[in-house]
Amino acid sequence: MSGRTFWLLALWLACAAADCGAPSDDRPRSADAGSNLPPDQQDAQKLGAEVFDLIDRAIAYRSVHRGRPAANLRQMGVESLTPLTVRRMVNLQREPVVTVAYRRRETRQIVSCRGDAGILGEATTNGGRFTLMCTDRSGAQRPMEVGELPGAD
Repeated sequence: MSGRTFWLLALWLACAAADCGAPSDDRPRSADAGSNLPPDQQDAQKLGAEVFDLIDRAIAYRSVHRGRPAANLRQMGVESLTPLTVRRMVNLQREPVVTVAYRRRETRQIVSCRGDAGILGEATTNGGRFTLMCTDRSGAQRPMEVGELPGAD
């Protein structure tokens, strides 16, 4: 057996073991499962992902800078405006509190959500799910659980 034949056989066996070329799985993925949620939960999921990411970045910034929190998002290298959202961060006793709001509120059930560093621990112990305080279009605030969807593989 030549060297080239050996490597082709090894590559074929590796692909067979990893199911390369196997027909795709028809089960809905977590992104697909999210489209089955009510509109308010969909809005909160999208905002929650941004809040979680920004809190994670703020905590990482603070740990790298010897306990000194970032004064604002720009100091962390993050834009405060995206095409869809407005992001804000304040520090309360050296703990970051992040608010993310939709720029166009007319079509949204939930217009903003906020969270603090506690969501990182909550997500760790709760299978990826965490609670944010969200504001609906009328201005009423309510806690909403967001994050990984139950049963998502």
